[in-house]
Amino acid sequence: MIKPAMIHVTYIETTPEKLWAALTSGAFTNLYWFGRRIESDWTVGAPVRFYDSADDSLTDSGEVLVYDEPKTLAYTFKNEFLEDRANDTPGRVTFTLEPAGKNVVKLQVVHDEIAADTVEGWRNGWGPILANLKTYLETGHTLEIEFA
Repeated sequence: MIKPAMIHVTYIETTPEKLWAALTSGAFTNLYWFGRRIESDWTVGAPVRFYDSADDSLTDSGEVLVYDEPKTLAYTFKNEFLEDRANDTPGRVTFTLEPAGKNVVKLQVVHDEIAADTVEGWRNGWGPILANLKTYLETGHTLEIEFA
């Protein structure tokens, strides 16, 4: 049986080390993840938490599954702010980084172990975040995205 997944691949003009820092540092995520700060000690089994910078509320949570710097990062991922998703089982997010040329990194993000009716919502959420990440690493500024 095939389980639903959101898969996104992009190429970013950066180094694996800079991209890794952007994925694991709260100071970085706050910049491109629209005011959300990630926190973890990045050991397998450790909690992963995202906080909204506006009010420091918990928005998402999970647990570190894989930490292989700077190649693979995986953690469970559960939305904590939508009441209608409170009973959902956490999904899994896996970031795979591969050198793809001089100062170019191929980033693949797979968000799986999710309900079929949530795939499009996750895709719509990850798209702007990953575009903002790419733009920030390549230009030093973020996009001014307006959400409907």
